[in-house]
Amino acid sequence: MIRAGRYEIHSAITGWDRLDGGAMFGVVPKVLWQKTEDTDDDNRILMALRSLVAIDPEEKRVVVIDTGAGSKWDDQEAARFAITYDSGAIPRVLAPYGLTMEDVTDVIITHTHFDHAGGMTDWAGKQDGPTSLVFPNASHWVHESHWSHALRPTDRDRASFLMRDLELLNDSDRLVRLTGDEPESTIPGIRWRLSHGHTPYQLLPWFEDDDSPLLFVGDMIPTSTHLPPAWVMAYDLYPLKTLDERKALYSSAASINLRIAFPHDRFHGAGRLDVSGKRVQIAEGLLPSPGA
Repeated sequence: MIRAGRYEIHSAITGWDRLDGGAMFGVVPKVLWQKTEDTDDDNRILMALRSLVAIDPEEKRVVVIDTGAGSKWDDQEAARFAITYDSGAIPRVLAPYGLTMEDVTDVIITHTHFDHAGGMTDWAGKQDGPTSLVFPNASHWVHESHWSHALRPTDRDRASFLMRDLELLNDSDRLVRLTGDEPESTIPGIRWRLSHGHTPYQLLPWFEDDDSPLLFVGDMIPTSTHLPPAWVMAYDLYPLKTLDERKALYSSAASINLRIAFPHDRFHGAGRLDVSGKRVQIAEGLLPSPGA
């Protein structure tokens, strides 16, 4: 656990998957990235599916950022991405506080790719039938422009969005759609930073802290291996924008003692950056995975 402002913050691994290593590192040669990655015979690398869980014990505010791939997969689909799911990951974080999934007040949807948004809902009964909200009492925050893109994706990124993850919320009063390029936040201690390189209007929560703020970077920087500005995914719709967004983030990181939290790093849920040398790297790993 780490502290950021009013929140006690945990990184819960809700599951694992494997995606093609070449797609995850774009033009970066395999001879470079394979040194740090767990790669299988199909050239797929192992990635954690992380949810950030932020708890304000005084106000009983419980914020979950991203929800992993969830459980709405048949065996063939799960095998394609080597998806495993741990339904107890977030409940185990909440239990010591005397909290349950029903006590979650806010779910922040950075973006609606299946490995980030699939855990918002589950089958209410039989597979491929109606779904129900996993966090039934929570407001689900997303940027309106990203939500609109997800409902009408391009041919290039259509496979990243699954309508079964979105349909229930689309017609629900639990969905809160933010607008504009500088949306205001009504969640105490959190403000928004937008990212557009990976997918339009990715919504990144910034936890305010006078000594060391924390930014959940989403798929702008999926793992610590992706810290070099040019190590950009082929999945990114606008890779040069991702590069520029990373460089802008790094330029201010040292002066504010910034910490960043990752969605897919296998070993650490967060880290403190070292931007002093030629290569951006983690100066201090935070929120380690069990056994890491």
